[in-house]
Amino acid sequence: MDKPSRPVRGATLNAASARFALPVRDADGDWLDEQASIDGVPPPPRTQVTVEQPRTILTRNQSPDVPFDRSINAYRGCEHGCIYCFARPSHAFHDLSPGLDFETRLFAKPTAAALLREELAKPGYLCQPIAMGTNTDPYQPIERDWRITRELIEVLAACDHPLVITTKSHRVERDIDLLAPMAAKRLVAVAISVTSLDPRIAMTIEPRAPTPERRLAAVRRLTDAGIPTYVNMAPVIPAITDHEVEAIVARAAAAGALGVSFIPVRLPWEVAPLFRAWLDTHFPERAGKVMATIQSLRGGRDNDPRFGMRMKGAGPWADLLRARFRIARTKHGFSDDRRKLDLRCDLFRAPAGLQGELF
Repeated sequence: MDKPSRPVRGATLNAASARFALPVRDADGDWLDEQASIDGVPPPPRTQVTVEQPRTILTRNQSPDVPFDRSINAYRGCEHGCIYCFARPSHAFHDLSPGLDFETRLFAKPTAAALLREELAKPGYLCQPIAMGTNTDPYQPIERDWRITRELIEVLAACDHPLVITTKSHRVERDIDLLAPMAAKRLVAVAISVTSLDPRIAMTIEPRAPTPERRLAAVRRLTDAGIPTYVNMAPVIPAITDHEVEAIVARAAAAGALGVSFIPVRLPWEVAPLFRAWLDTHFPERAGKVMATIQSLRGGRDNDPRFGMRMKGAGPWADLLRARFRIARTKHGFSDDRRKLDLRCDLFRAPAGLQGELF
């Protein structure tokens, strides 16, 4: 059955009965939609969504590699289909493949906002920025219908709770009405990922993500609305996108971004064979060079999971990449490192009316 325009609230659905085949959407700048209109290109597969009923919504971490200790993911899996996505292996926990299933068999959490309100209302809750977009994109295409990300932001805005959003979608513009007032209180920052400016490359590495130009336009719209916005070149793929470092930094500056950061490509677990197969299909003439460079900055392996190394790599190629970013940032007036996020935590107020109900 086709999913209704809004999911049913309060329904208890098991995995077998909760899958809905979403209707095919009109083209909205997503590469796979555009490809579907080309003769000889098969239509994109339908997206199936399973309603998930988690008991909690905040995920805690103690990683020294990330500047946050808690995050929210409104969805599992991601329609953007980025070949390099480090979250792909998480689908194996559901006996689904990290390949096509990760992109087309998604999980949505419609009770996320209610769970968040309960969490924030607990006695002793200590306010620190919450990160969205750490595992799957909060503004992937199904957000247009499910609106779970927006509901979560509504809760945080009502409580004056700080928030950091990472996305590779221009759809974040929809929520400027919520984010701009939060930004005026120093409660929010947004990072938009731009991995390539080349439409053909973007088409292959991020088939359902909005075009690079739409993302850069979103940077401008957000900054014009007073929302602190950054650009991430994440990941940088050797011999595929690394030649665009200087151009992306320049375009980020022109769009008004406050800073630019980067992460060399990571290939944990099942991502590595998927990435190798992708290289053999789209860039067979340089696949060997790409993997040799990746291994040179990952200690001779496809991936180096060690804290302190996994986000930046090591060796001559990694050193050269850092130097190029440093020079490009200086040229365009950015600080050498991404500006520290200085979000306020002192304004937080627990959700009204919930503390007495829960405890």
